[in-house]
Amino acid sequence: MQHNTEDFLLSLKAIGNQPKGLFKEIQEVIALAKRFNQEVVIPNAALIDQRIQANPDYLAIDIVKTANEWGLYTLWIPKIFGGKGYSLPSLAHFLEEIASCCTAMSNLIGVHYLGLATLIASWHSTLTLKICSDVIRGEQLGVPRLISLALTEPDAGTDIEETLLMDKGLITCHAKRVDNGYIVNGTKVFISNGHISRWHMLFAFMNTTKPSENLVMLAVKTGTEGLSFGKIERKMGQKACPASELIFKDCFIPDEWVCIDPSQTKQLVRNPSDTTMQIIDYIFSASRAGVGAFATGVARGAYEESLKFASTTKIKGTYLINYEWVQSLLAEMNKNVILSRLAYIEANYASSMHGMFKMMQNKPTYYLFKCLPSSFIQTFIIPILKNKWGTKILRWFNYDRQKEEDIYLTSGWGSLAKFACTDMGVKNAQLAIELMGQFGIRQKNLAEKHLRDAKLLQIYEGTNQLNRINMFKCMISKNNPQVEIFEK
Repeated sequence: MQHNTEDFLLSLKAIGNQPKGLFKEIQEVIALAKRFNQEVVIPNAALIDQRIQANPDYLAIDIVKTANEWGLYTLWIPKIFGGKGYSLPSLAHFLEEIASCCTAMSNLIGVHYLGLATLIASWHSTLTLKICSDVIRGEQLGVPRLISLALTEPDAGTDIEETLLMDKGLITCHAKRVDNGYIVNGTKVFISNGHISRWHMLFAFMNTTKPSENLVMLAVKTGTEGLSFGKIERKMGQKACPASELIFKDCFIPDEWVCIDPSQTKQLVRNPSDTTMQIIDYIFSASRAGVGAFATGVARGAYEESLKFASTTKIKGTYLINYEWVQSLLAEMNKNVILSRLAYIEANYASSMHGMFKMMQNKPTYYLFKCLPSSFIQTFIIPILKNKWGTKILRWFNYDRQKEEDIYLTSGWGSLAKFACTDMGVKNAQLAIELMGQFGIRQKNLAEKHLRDAKLLQIYEGTNQLNRINMFKCMISKNNPQVEIFEK
């Protein structure tokens, strides 16, 4: 069995293919994240954990408002949709920096872009422009307008992220077609930022016995009749980012807010089931790299706390850091940080050259939108996006022209980054507590917080078990056609 050279030459190809301006952007967003950590995250992270421990329904609205004031919910919205247009791959570096101090705070920002990625993955230009404009307006008014992804169901978590499992799972969120829209009934659970988001990108299905062929993606606004919020999950870690229950009862969504449905997928070159998987892969190839960035931040935070502890703690008159076993352990932890970062960067290279970021990350487009004045975009580009032809062009380029091997490449690397990084994040948090001993379980030393935060990373965005199988499907079994996936 031969390896595909694309699987291990992404970095080399990206050197020539990716715009050099990305390096400067990464430097800028890391500097911004460092300031946000010092001024907002570090002073508040432990305090918010304590408040939620005392009152599990407490919402960190003040932090969200502060992030909104800093412009963090529009910084990575593409310029063609009215945002500041920072490249989406640079977001991962920002999220790593924030997560090194508090993963939950990083998630309060990062999950909004998961919702945005889902919206973009429908390639519905008119609707994307409307919702992005609303988010931007919210920044101007000082009222955060976040986007969430409403995907997971009570009896269908991992199943709903893979079409080979979707039709076997217990998926119940039903979208019934009526005049001028859909009526939705069902429940979504574990929806990050659900209670604090204004928009919810909802996955529902016209036929729940064959959901893979009947996806209906809807944009549902908080306050819509028939949408209500249920409980907030009681979590061990990442407490500041709420995991919400969303309940839809005879909730009518007009055609204006339909991102994509079976009547539209029929116009594409792939069959409905393959298009559903393509949409899911577009979203998660990008977002799993983001989870890898969270995990790298956790791994780094645990390493830095351990290094500080070892440098300031004495045993029998000798600093802990002078013992060889401690030096070896710190080297292992630093290795985990470096390899974890390389994994999510490589996954982002895949999406930049073959996936969701491709359209905006190729050099001509990147520099064009960097140089174009906003007045030109408003006058000449926005009118195209508001027209149905804008959607047709985007879907032709991103759905019909994306090759099967590109889908497998981006999805495989997204899964690899997700499970590799999150496992290393947990490992580093465990090693930090091992090094610190009883001091590691004290809240002020943060090692126990990093471990609590890290464990959740292994579950969301597809369990690590699912991601291992998905990597096998995308990067190993493609060369072995007799292999069956998810059958035994």
